[in-house]
Amino acid sequence: MQSLWMLFAAFLFSIMGVGVKLASDSYSISQIVMYRNLVGVLFLAGLILVRGGSFRTVHARDHLWRGAVGVTALWMWFYAIGRLPIATGMTLNYMAPIWMAGILLAAGLRKGRRSFEWGLAIAILCSFAGVTLLLRPSFDAEQWFAGLVGLGSGVLSAFAYLQVRKLGQLGEPEYRVVFYFSLIGVVAGFAGSLVDGTAGAGGWLPHDLRGAGLLLAIGLTATVAQIAMTRAYRLGKTLVTANLQYSGIIFASMWGILLWGDVLGWMSWLGIAIILASGSVATYYNTRTPAVPAARPTVAKANDPIATEV
Repeated sequence: MQSLWMLFAAFLFSIMGVGVKLASDSYSISQIVMYRNLVGVLFLAGLILVRGGSFRTVHARDHLWRGAVGVTALWMWFYAIGRLPIATGMTLNYMAPIWMAGILLAAGLRKGRRSFEWGLAIAILCSFAGVTLLLRPSFDAEQWFAGLVGLGSGVLSAFAYLQVRKLGQLGEPEYRVVFYFSLIGVVAGFAGSLVDGTAGAGGWLPHDLRGAGLLLAIGLTATVAQIAMTRAYRLGKTLVTANLQYSGIIFASMWGILLWGDVLGWMSWLGIAIILASGSVATYYNTRTPAVPAARPTVAKANDPIATEV
C-alpha cells in the first residue's frame, strides 16, 4: 500500500512538466533550471539544519561529476518538454532505467560478473522499437532535434544515477547527494543565464504573477514529489514502486490532451506502451532480490530515473 505514494509523486511530476512547458514561453531553460533547483536547495538546507545533518563531504569530485551530468540531463529534458508534446518529452526521459539496464548488462558481461540475460536484452531492443514508433508519427521536421535532445536526456540520466548509486555505496546520505545536485543546478542555471543574456536587463526581475507562480510551482511540486517518492521506495515494494513511476506518462498524456489538445496517433500510443512494458521488464531485472536476505534498497539504489532529482 505504501507504494501508492509513487502515484502521488508521479502526478506531481506531471504537474511540474506542465509548469516547465508553460514557463518555457516566458523564461529561458537556464532560468527554469536555476529556480527549480533553488527551491530544492532552500528546502534541503533547512531540513539539514533542523535535523542536525552535515554539509561536509569528502567526495566532492564525485558530487561534482554527478551534478554536472545530472544537471545537463535536466536541462535537455526541460528543453524537450518545452518543444514536444508533453507525453512524448516525458517518455523519452523515462527511458533512463532501460539505458541503465543496458549499461549494467554490458559492464557485467565485460567483467565476467553477469551472465547474458535474453529477457533483458529483448526488453532493451523492444524499447528502441517503441522509440521508433513514437518518433515517426509524433514529430515534424522541426521537432526532430528536440526529440534527439529528449532521448539524450535519458541517456545522461542513466549515467547520473549510476553515479548516485556509487555515492550511496561510498556512504553518502541521500539528502547530501540531492543537496549538492540542487546547488550545482542553481550555479549552472545562473551561469547559463549569463551566457544566454537572460540575466541582465530585467532577466531576473520583475516577474509577473503568472511567471513567478509557475517557477514556484515547478520547484514545489518537484520537492514534494521527491518526498512522496522517497517514502514510496523506503516503505513500499521496490518493484511495484518502480513500475508505478511510469504512471507519470499517463498523467502527462492527460495534461497534454486537456491543455494543448495533443493528439497522438495509434503508432505513438503503441510506442509508449512498448516503452512502458520494456521499462517494467528492465526494472524487474535490475531490482530482483538475491537468494540471500538483503536489506531494502534505498532510493539511491532503486534504479529510478527521477528519484533523486529535487
